[in-house]
Amino acid sequence: MSRFAFRLPAVLLIVCALSPAATAQLIIGHRGASHDAPENTIASYKLAIEQGADGFEGDYWLNKDGRILDLHDADTKRVAGKKVSVTKGSFDELRKLDIGSFKDAKWKDEKIPTLEEVLEVVPVGKKVFLELKSGPEVVGPMAKVIAKSSVSPDQIVIISFHDDAIAEAKKQMPHIKALWLCGFKQKDEKHKPLTAEEVSATLKRIQADGLDAEAVPEYLNAEFLKRLKELGCREFSVWTVDDPQVAKFYADLGAWSITTNRPGWLRSQMASK
Repeated sequence: MSRFAFRLPAVLLIVCALSPAATAQLIIGHRGASHDAPENTIASYKLAIEQGADGFEGDYWLNKDGRILDLHDADTKRVAGKKVSVTKGSFDELRKLDIGSFKDAKWKDEKIPTLEEVLEVVPVGKKVFLELKSGPEVVGPMAKVIAKSSVSPDQIVIISFHDDAIAEAKKQMPHIKALWLCGFKQKDEKHKPLTAEEVSATLKRIQADGLDAEAVPEYLNAEFLKRLKELGCREFSVWTVDDPQVAKFYADLGAWSITTNRPGWLRSQMASK
């Protein structure tokens, strides 16, 4: 039996106190359906929706030419084989790169999407999670692109590890949900995960609508989330979950959304448990 499975009985009473049942949590495709398609591409986002995802998540940088580009890494080496900085490279140079073939030859010629192109493929009723990789400087340009798009504000969720970027997003776009990203894996003895009190203090300071947390059940557990709720956190989401047991655990705790590389598969697995 896994360590995770062993821990579950110890928290069942608290789970029940937090959430009566695992209802319909949003299933969000991490970088699209990135298990099956090249991450952060239009093809990956469309596939996530085809697989039944409630939305998809991508990563956004402000390019030196003023365009907002969707790529996870700070440069293109891993996905294109050629290293070009997403912020310092020219828009034309970046757009010539093939970021699909690294996954499979059938995805050849997938390009780095612009924010405008991503918003164009968000279906009515689905969510798009926009992770701000750049800092507060991306917020103003992003607000302008969003305002010109046909995507309604309630379909958009802004997320970022940069607390100042979330604060700026809530300042410029108070009508759009913004969640602060936080990791919970302990790197070493000197760098321990934040406490519930520390997380709550940051959420309040930046006016975030909630927490989007790394799924680490041995730390981000029922006790932690109960305390966070007591401190005023309105909701939480988790990433990146490809284990149905972990997904079910957080669904029972009331997660608003669960981000996964395998949206269709994970939903079917959760339904069978």
